[in-house]
Amino acid sequence: MGGGGQQTDRITGTNARFSTYTWEEVQKHTKSGDQWIVVERKVYNVSQWVKRHPGGLRIIGHYAGEDATEAFTAFHPDLPLVRKYMKPLLIGELEASEPSQDRQKNAALVEDFRALRERLEVIALMLVWYFGTGWINTAIVAVLMATAQSQAGWLQHDFGHLSVCKSSRWNHLVHKFVIGHLKGASAGWWNHRHFQHHAKPNVFKKDPDVNMLNMFVVGKVQPVEYGVKKVKHLPYNHQHKYFFFVGPPLLIPVFFQFQIFHNMVSHGLWVDLVWCISYYVRYFLCYTQFYGLFWAVILFNFVRFMESHWFVWVTQMSHIPMNIDYEKHQDWLSMQLVATCNIEQSAFNDWFSGHLNFQIEHHLFPTMPRHNYWRAAPHVRALCDKYGVKYQEKTLYGAFADIIRYNTHLKSHGFTFKKSFCSELFLYNMKQH
Repeated sequence: MGGGGQQTDRITGTNARFSTYTWEEVQKHTKSGDQWIVVERKVYNVSQWVKRHPGGLRIIGHYAGEDATEAFTAFHPDLPLVRKYMKPLLIGELEASEPSQDRQKNAALVEDFRALRERLEVIALMLVWYFGTGWINTAIVAVLMATAQSQAGWLQHDFGHLSVCKSSRWNHLVHKFVIGHLKGASAGWWNHRHFQHHAKPNVFKKDPDVNMLNMFVVGKVQPVEYGVKKVKHLPYNHQHKYFFFVGPPLLIPVFFQFQIFHNMVSHGLWVDLVWCISYYVRYFLCYTQFYGLFWAVILFNFVRFMESHWFVWVTQMSHIPMNIDYEKHQDWLSMQLVATCNIEQSAFNDWFSGHLNFQIEHHLFPTMPRHNYWRAAPHVRALCDKYGVKYQEKTLYGAFADIIRYNTHLKSHGFTFKKSFCSELFLYNMKQH
């Protein structure tokens, strides 16, 4: 098997003898139930273990048959501990003649990025900050609650990325409290979605954020594919008309709400469910005594409605206008840069976006505390300039304008879908007659 016959005892920390493999052999193991990954030139068989992976089975599956070193390093702050648990999965290493990178990735860029990460880890500081019945009064209450919910969203995001406490255990515990008791959501659901997004941003069938719940067709390839396959859940040729009525206002109060409860029940996330219920109990105990049950429900959904707009505009200003395509097997830095862009720094932008205006640095170093992104930005930009990788930064106004302009692209994508759909349907009818 592709070099697998050779034996070596070069694997650090073990006396056992292991096989060596070529990239060709590793890339044969990409299917569900048969998945290998490469981390720091070591080959791991994760076929059965993926089901027990704390971050979910899909995120590892996205890197099956590939070098996962950068993703592995980016998502795990306590690397020695994780390596300890990975030892039983180790089956060998790459042959000495094999490059460290698969699929012609730029090895020099990858090595320089690793050097940059190491430098930033040395100078990084652990800084955490938290900002934290009349119609007028109710409007003020709603705005304050929407602001609190949005800021709590950025806070749970920090804990979810293990970027606050030194101990992963404490990060996980506080994450459950913040996202569950303060926001009424599920840590397990968030981990499952969000880490896939970071692992393969804007990649069809791997990033849940661009699957669009089958409500939109985006990019240059998906509209054609859906048209040819006759996949039509909605009138996509009119998607530019309903985007602003469906996307920003309904994402959190409808789509996420349904997904969260479905995920908790179907996956048995009972601890998350208890935390989530505690949020609703607290909310209704506080507000039904002032507004009654009916108006308390109205207020709840109005707050979610405002929070949803805030969330969508902040998170998508750095992703929707960027490249959306199928897997291209790029190196970590190039993959993240083609799918993300930054918004210029200001006190308001930092607060409004939870420092996600530094989306590039956040995607490259997801466990870095948010208040250190600005320190990393000049180093990342210099590395991008060195290798000709495009580093995009926009004004907040320009970023919002790009989302509005993207509606024109949605119209174009919808037209492409209709053209593909109708042409294939026409050919099918001709064959029938």
